[in-house]
Amino acid sequence: MNDDRRPAGAFKEELTPEQLLKVIFEFTAKIATADRLESVLILMADMGREMIVADRCAVWLIDEERRELFTVVAHGGGEIRIPYGSGLVGTAISEDQSIIIDDAYEDPRHNSDNDKRTGYRTKAIMTIPFRNNEGRVIGAYQAVNKLTESGVFSDKDMEYLSLAASYSGKSLEAFMLREEIVETQREIIFSMGEIGESRSKETGSHVRRVAQYSYWLALGLGMSEREAALLRDASPMHDIGKVAIPDAILHKPGALTDEEFDQIKGHTLIGHQLLRHSKRELLRAASIVALEHHEKWDGSGYPQRLKGEEIHIYGRITAVADVFDALGSARAYKQAWELDRILALFEAERGRHFDPRVVDSLIAQLPRILEIRDQEAEV
Repeated sequence: MNDDRRPAGAFKEELTPEQLLKVIFEFTAKIATADRLESVLILMADMGREMIVADRCAVWLIDEERRELFTVVAHGGGEIRIPYGSGLVGTAISEDQSIIIDDAYEDPRHNSDNDKRTGYRTKAIMTIPFRNNEGRVIGAYQAVNKLTESGVFSDKDMEYLSLAASYSGKSLEAFMLREEIVETQREIIFSMGEIGESRSKETGSHVRRVAQYSYWLALGLGMSEREAALLRDASPMHDIGKVAIPDAILHKPGALTDEEFDQIKGHTLIGHQLLRHSKRELLRAASIVALEHHEKWDGSGYPQRLKGEEIHIYGRITAVADVFDALGSARAYKQAWELDRILALFEAERGRHFDPRVVDSLIAQLPRILEIRDQEAEV
């Protein structure tokens, strides 16, 4: 088994104070803007590794429900799970103590299973628990194999990684709180979307399907996963303005008068006004969807008769998702259309009602969209 001896030229130097500050500023700025837990953990692990010149660094978290410790970041590996309290990291977390050892294989607490599985030789290890704002241990940093000539971690390394751990614990708690707030926003938006749809006898399944269709259409257009997810979470509010339309008009069995149809069309402006003043990105996106999902590519839509790319991409995507689902869904007043008939309509309206690129994305993403339609079928 490799004992990790390196030729002199392969060793790295300790960071200078200036280099250390640069690493800290660079990574804390990136962590502050990360939008996924996995990204936050990767950045934290990378920051710790560079600060103390280690070969690998992992950020371990506690899975309270399963009574396990897990890391989604292990340089050179994937997710690892171990029973709570096992191994060096388990000891550090359960006993709330920092640990430095020069050779893991001389310490009976070291769990060598992962080394056996991967062929990696763990030697020097440093493990430091981190806490949330209430002082409760929520995880630990673990650095493996010092890359300088000494080959072991020092008290200075402990000081530096403790600094990273203190920052990381607070950042993780803030991130998780932010995620909880966003998830609450999503639930509220979805519930409000269901209310808007129920006013016109649509269903919660329709809202879920339109949300998922919008997400995949956006990805098919080359939008980032983050923006596609934002649209997915905002699209359920597209008909929220219908809460202000009288039932007598929404549920009128016969043809609408011009005046009544104008009132129906007003739901786009009402929804926009309800949401437009929010400072939350999600609600601002929802206000755009509410306002523009009935605009048409050729300028004949409402409420602003926008044309082509004057229509926000969110509105263009939601229009396709909404119409596709409406046509394929059975209602008391109509039968569901067959798929061939729906696709023929989109081909006919490509460049008239709908953005041609979004229609192309619909065709490209059709297998995924049909799978969603089956999964979210109405009972």
